[in-house]
Amino acid sequence: MAEIIVPELGESISEGTITKWFVKEGDSVNQGDVLLELETDKVNIEISADNSGVVSRIAKQDGDVVLVGEAIGSIGVAAGGASAPAAKVAEPAAVAAPAAPAAAPAAPAAPVSESAAAILASPAARKRAREQGIDLSQAQGQAPAPAPAVATPVKSAPLTQAEPASVSKDAKPTERKRMSRRRVTIANRLVEAQRTAAMLTTFNEVDMTAILDLRKRRKQAFFEKNDVNLGFMSFFTKAVVGALKAFPLLNAEIDGEEIVVKKFYDIGIAVSAKEGLVVPVVRDAERLSFAEIEKNIVELAGKARANTLSIADLQGGSFTITNGGVFGSLLSTPILNTPQVGILGMHKIQIRPVAIDDVRMENRPMMYIALSYDHRIVDGSEAVRFLVTVKALLEDPEALLLEG
Repeated sequence: MAEIIVPELGESISEGTITKWFVKEGDSVNQGDVLLELETDKVNIEISADNSGVVSRIAKQDGDVVLVGEAIGSIGVAAGGASAPAAKVAEPAAVAAPAAPAAAPAAPAAPVSESAAAILASPAARKRAREQGIDLSQAQGQAPAPAPAVATPVKSAPLTQAEPASVSKDAKPTERKRMSRRRVTIANRLVEAQRTAAMLTTFNEVDMTAILDLRKRRKQAFFEKNDVNLGFMSFFTKAVVGALKAFPLLNAEIDGEEIVVKKFYDIGIAVSAKEGLVVPVVRDAERLSFAEIEKNIVELAGKARANTLSIADLQGGSFTITNGGVFGSLLSTPILNTPQVGILGMHKIQIRPVAIDDVRMENRPMMYIALSYDHRIVDGSEAVRFLVTVKALLEDPEALLLEG
């Protein structure tokens, strides 16, 4: 008999929610068969069988919250089979929440497994116990160490039927749906960003005439050479890197009472996915060509929409770019992707009359850009000059191309 154990799920992840079992009790499975899918705060992970045999017990059901190291079922191992825990992590199968290096707030902890039925501990306490080699089963009867209280988990399967908001005969029809684990994490992170950072936003506008002209003249040759379209994001990524080099505090984060200035330029690109906005990271953007940036973005966006992003795709960004313009947004104030201290918001290109000089007016393709920043370490004048630098680089795109 081999137990199905929840494996290590990745850095800072101590629990997950079972989204779906692909097998039932009595089913025969082969080594490597996918048994179930877990939703974590960052990605969905498939857990596969490490042994061939028959599923003899399923202890946790769809919607249950489970902890790393918890036994959630068992497999009757075939003759000659190994008796190691019968689960391993397959490649992640879904996207993450707005990602950032910091750990997301944990969801309520689940009841402990049958092998530790009388032992209650938070996920953080269990993680510390594992790291220190402490057997929690030997801790019964001892005074418990102080730990944050945890709420009793509830099954998180979505409610598909409408539920009345009131028993009153005049009640209007409504429908209740439980938030997914990832949506809860997104909500908590956004609230935490607004609560902990002294967030301000400054605005400017960019005349997109030169970029549109350059793309019109070179897009065909660019595609034939690189097999990828010349989009807007490569221009903005390069402009942001140039501005970050001039104003390095926008490429930093706060760690206690210290400022950590990053000497690399890993730029997060916000992508809209089914479960919400995710921020995969283009690594070492300062070293990449325009074509390499475009290929990175196309690949990451495709993985996000196909639910195949990995945790590694989402970790370690130093600054974020988000483009609400693709949905028609004319102006917005983006929220920081903590612990980053800066995020640039792009918007819809809108034809507007612009004064060329004292007597001439022209209709020009204009875009409002917004920089939200953490005022704790970034002064207003520095934020304004950063955005002016981005504007200047974008309005001279050929120089941006030549300088890389």
